[in-house]
Amino acid sequence: MSDQHESQQEALKTVVRRNTLEVQSGGNFELFDKLFADDFLDHTPQPGGTPDKEGARRLYHALREAFPDFRADIHWQAVESDIVTTFKTYHGTHQGVVLGIEPTGRKIKFETVDAMRIRNGQIAEHWGVANLYYLLQQLDALPPSAPKIPEVQG
Repeated sequence: MSDQHESQQEALKTVVRRNTLEVQSGGNFELFDKLFADDFLDHTPQPGGTPDKEGARRLYHALREAFPDFRADIHWQAVESDIVTTFKTYHGTHQGVVLGIEPTGRKIKFETVDAMRIRNGQIAEHWGVANLYYLLQQLDALPPSAPKIPEVQG
């Protein structure tokens, strides 16, 4: 792999890291406006959300209101073409309503995997999966009859 290719990959990762660490974890919404393309498309918006830049902004604000100390630990990132995939764990203290659940004061964590397409130094598209089942479990918000995942035998 050439040095130029590696530096291009690092530049793409930097855009996503800045979003994760400075916007999501730090609440820097001026930077949000610079990092997200105006025609941003979220292929996996949260329930009740919209798949556009404004929907992403509302989600980030909602997370910071529910978890004022919201922060992420990035475990790894990989780049394929112009898409950066990131595996991270979010942490926070539940001090505002989230998913209709009143504040519990509990410290939570949950993992996510995001894929973000970078175009001209901005986030243009997003696909993501979050372990919200684990979040609900930590907030005692699962129904009593929620099945436990069976252990694999053999």
